[in-house]
Amino acid sequence: MNALYYRLRTNKNLNLFIYLTRYLIGFAFIPSGLTKLKGARFTKAGTDTTIGYFFEALYQTGTYWQFLGGIQLLAAFLLMSQRFATVGAILFLTIMGNIWVITMSMNFSGTYIITSLMLLANLMLIAWDWYKIKFMLYPDNFRYQDEKFIVPPIKPIWITIGTLIFFLSLGSMIMLSHFK
Repeated sequence: MNALYYRLRTNKNLNLFIYLTRYLIGFAFIPSGLTKLKGARFTKAGTDTTIGYFFEALYQTGTYWQFLGGIQLLAAFLLMSQRFATVGAILFLTIMGNIWVITMSMNFSGTYIITSLMLLANLMLIAWDWYKIKFMLYPDNFRYQDEKFIVPPIKPIWITIGTLIFFLSLGSMIMLSHFK
């Protein structure tokens, strides 16, 4: 099993796919995170529906609503930075897990498909970085090292591209929100 995992982790095409997946799902959090962080409503659904009532209740919390937006932006940045992608994937998993449960329990029409795919993509990212995460689950996680398992480092270009995409997207969305 370790040999297969190592072969997958050292495959250049799969590495590129992972970088692009991080950018894609990270980018998905920028519009909603920025909207919440600015203290604006996320949806126009009225409170006469369960979904609208739910989002209005969250919106009315004020600081918590903005906190959710800030955490979404942080997760997006960490994922897109590549350097901190593992931490971003763990943070994204907690957020996406909550969003997925909300869409499933409130019968969002069709949205559960998108949230399910995003959750699966995130689980794939967690599996991809399993060699970094697994040590937390060992009884003595301070002594164990795996010197035989060496994966290619992230090239600086991917870190630069991810950071640029994040800040350009964020800046564009801020500018677009001023024209509304």
